[in-house]
Amino acid sequence: MEINLEGLLPEEKKELERNVLTTTLEQVKGWARSNSLWPLTFGLACCAIEMMGTGGSHYDLDRFGVMFRASPRQADLMIVAGTVTKKMGPLLRRLYDQMPEPKWVIAMGSCATAGGPYVKSYSVVKGVDQIVPVDVYIPGCPPNPAALIYGINKLQEKIRYEAKTGRRVTHQ
Repeated sequence: MEINLEGLLPEEKKELERNVLTTTLEQVKGWARSNSLWPLTFGLACCAIEMMGTGGSHYDLDRFGVMFRASPRQADLMIVAGTVTKKMGPLLRRLYDQMPEPKWVIAMGSCATAGGPYVKSYSVVKGVDQIVPVDVYIPGCPPNPAALIYGINKLQEKIRYEAKTGRRVTHQ
């Protein structure tokens, strides 16, 4: 959006350009959404311990606007942390379907991203992306809290980019 600056003195124009911010409503919504993520607490195995540690006082996910929720109806982010079995798959999908739009998914750890060391087992899903669409993958066994924070920051960038361009980006 261009502001009409005709009839102003040069120093007034410079002052306005330096102090007035112009943006779109979609970009403001993207900024707000990216800085107030409410993940569903969905820890399945050892990666959940690292996720809980990241939410604790030492790493403090609250400073990024991340507040864990116990209900899928209040969550907009699902962090799948751990091994997903074929028996757990339909429940994971049901919880994902209960989340309101817009919603995002982070696959945390080797098991959630590709089956991990259990990849040859008949009962393990070979990546959570076979059940729900994944926005950010965080590798590791288990990934440390810094990796989860990095993944959340990448998701925040993705949310702001999607708001700016108006199109959904798949696979980060």
